[in-house]
Amino acid sequence: MKISISIRASLLLVLTASLLLGACGPKWTETPGEDFNVILNEGGQTLGYSPSSGVGILTANRYAFKDLNRNGQLDKYEDWRLSAQERSEDLAGQMSIEQIAGLMLYSAHQRIPGGGFRGGTTYDGKPFDESGKKPFELSDQQIEFLTDDNLRHVLLTRVESPEVAARWNNSAQALVEGLGLGIPANNSSDPRHQADNDEEYTLGAGGEISHWPNALGLAASFDPGLVKQFGEIASREYRALGIATALSPQVDLATDPRWYRFSGTFGPSPELSTDMGRAYVDGFQTSASDQEIEGGWGYESVNAMVKHWPGGGTGEGGRDAHYGFGKFAVFPGNNLDAHIKPFAQGAFDLEGGTGMASAVMPYYTISTGLDPNGENVGNAFSKYFITDMLRNQYGFEGVVCTDWGVTRQEEGMADFGRAPWGVEDLTESERHYKIIMAGCDQFGGNNDKEPVLEAYQMGVEEHGEEFMRQRMEQSAVRLLKNIFRVGLFENPYLDVEKTKSVVGNPEYMQAGYEAQLKSVVLLKNSNSVLPIDKEQKVYVPKRYVPASQNFFGAPNPARWEDPIATAQLEKYFAVTDKPSEADVAVVVINSPENGRTAGYSTELAEKGDNGFLPISLQYSPYKASSARSESQAGDSREKDVLNRSYKDKTVTARNSSDLEMITKTVSEMEGKPVVVILRLSNPTVVSEFENLIDGLVIDFGVQSQAVLDILSGTVEPSGLLPLQMPADMETVETQMEDVPFDMNPHQDEDANVYDFGYGLNWQGMIADGRADRYRTEPVLQ
Repeated sequence: MKISISIRASLLLVLTASLLLGACGPKWTETPGEDFNVILNEGGQTLGYSPSSGVGILTANRYAFKDLNRNGQLDKYEDWRLSAQERSEDLAGQMSIEQIAGLMLYSAHQRIPGGGFRGGTTYDGKPFDESGKKPFELSDQQIEFLTDDNLRHVLLTRVESPEVAARWNNSAQALVEGLGLGIPANNSSDPRHQADNDEEYTLGAGGEISHWPNALGLAASFDPGLVKQFGEIASREYRALGIATALSPQVDLATDPRWYRFSGTFGPSPELSTDMGRAYVDGFQTSASDQEIEGGWGYESVNAMVKHWPGGGTGEGGRDAHYGFGKFAVFPGNNLDAHIKPFAQGAFDLEGGTGMASAVMPYYTISTGLDPNGENVGNAFSKYFITDMLRNQYGFEGVVCTDWGVTRQEEGMADFGRAPWGVEDLTESERHYKIIMAGCDQFGGNNDKEPVLEAYQMGVEEHGEEFMRQRMEQSAVRLLKNIFRVGLFENPYLDVEKTKSVVGNPEYMQAGYEAQLKSVVLLKNSNSVLPIDKEQKVYVPKRYVPASQNFFGAPNPARWEDPIATAQLEKYFAVTDKPSEADVAVVVINSPENGRTAGYSTELAEKGDNGFLPISLQYSPYKASSARSESQAGDSREKDVLNRSYKDKTVTARNSSDLEMITKTVSEMEGKPVVVILRLSNPTVVSEFENLIDGLVIDFGVQSQAVLDILSGTVEPSGLLPLQMPADMETVETQMEDVPFDMNPHQDEDANVYDFGYGLNWQGMIADGRADRYRTEPVLQ
């Protein structure tokens, strides 16, 4: 009996000890990995850290925390139980001015591998191809700006593959985790989901990333829910690539149809752009259920940097402000309020828990004559537009980041990437100081902290060290919140296998392809030429592609192309290369192209002309007889131009051969049907050829396969025009740059008017009510 009692007592002691050990033991477990270790906190945040970084692990209340500054204590900013605001304030207070200056930098464009676009990238002092380095290793310049300049915001462009992107992210994060206070890198991207026309979608097949129509194509759906779905999918793919900030959406109102960046917007409608912009930001920023950390933010959230404040679509004559010839935005209709609506009532008034877009990018433009103080400077330099209006009037609380290159010295009217408009006579450091004092937080395209430090010293001299320290910490807190809220301080690392399974997975590819189908707009279908029967023989003429330059100035040589791959065509129709044998011809063209320096000619300027030219939306030669004789804005400096008028000058679209191809094909078909596919980047004067053809289909940056699914009747068209198609260049020239829907739209031979919200299906004009709430008359004040 005593033995039995003793055994029971011993068992009870063992059980009690086990329970006590469980109650007092750690609530976390660690799993070593190839490049980083993962710690699972029971009921808390997951940690990831690189053993090579020197970061230790602290335990408090049985939970694990990263000792990012390696001081052996749990600082507030290291405590994931606290709010992002509290953590940001603590960390900003610990940062040196040099570290804050680095945080305020945003890198120039980075290719992985390959580094910057301007050349000079090396790996151990050698070009990548000669270095023997792996594609995910950091370049010498990336190591330098992350280490020496304390830069933590990196803009990624082309990546070799999702796997390479993930491994590059892990390399960069391991480096910066071991530096200073352990602040992770916040990598970003411009939009990267637009489809290529020669790609093929197959149900169940994955790809590099899901493919969607461009922003204008999304707008053609007139469905904010589709845009939100895009944001949700794109944000998951971004995070799987190591991207935590999207330099989008572009909610500029495209009120001037000539603007080079028209296709990146949701069009000219204030109401449609507001709803689409709100849906886009909600989709990108919102994390739900177990992915949420706090206030709608979490592991699937991507910061949305909405652009371009206060609207970049009103450049005089349609010119673009990347260049000196396009630096002036004008408002002849006194319609600034309409341009602000997509920001104030869309991106700053979200339905999701994050509340408002986390960042804003001002455009390069000088918003001419709108500052009541009389100052005419680029928007990022303007205290009126940034502090008085954006922050104080509209209550924006997040990061304001300049567009790329605004502090660089200009080097000519047509030089790209140098846009210090209105402050050309200031030094680089003085421009940084003016931007800081205007209320901005970050410098796009600057890898060098020195001008920021010099700007800080200017502020100390003018306002004192205490004031300037507080001003710098104010920006640091805003920037740090965007890193804390998406969970990067806890785990910035990526599981490469998960990345490969997420990016471009079959579900996302299918969603993107279905969106492409919804974006295609049918404008003309005389005698029900569409859909084309699969037994009919189809002729698609080769297209001449004239020589050009890309956005960064790299040359693209002239060539002939098959605008739709023959192998794709043969899956839908019988194909012939002889018009005489064809039952129907399909001609593929682009919108009229004016080149990247549209509206200006250096060659003319060198001959004593002012250099300014019209931008044409027609293919044949256009003489600007109705243009202003005196420009609304100009620069009286000796090296600039005060009167930028192009009245009575003539231009011809670079791709006038597209019109010639249509007329030639119509002649060769000898009365048989001709269908035109217009790959639209800007509203186009179709009156030059519309009466010659039988069908007209608008392609907003989709795969040719999506267009073929429409042409063949596999899918019925449902897209609607998110813009007006102008009747002629006269109405383009006399419309006001800041006013939407003030052109006369084209009316075709079937009496259909190509106005906002118009589109056809197989039964005729679509009248399902989607566009009704967005139809408004031009507002003139």
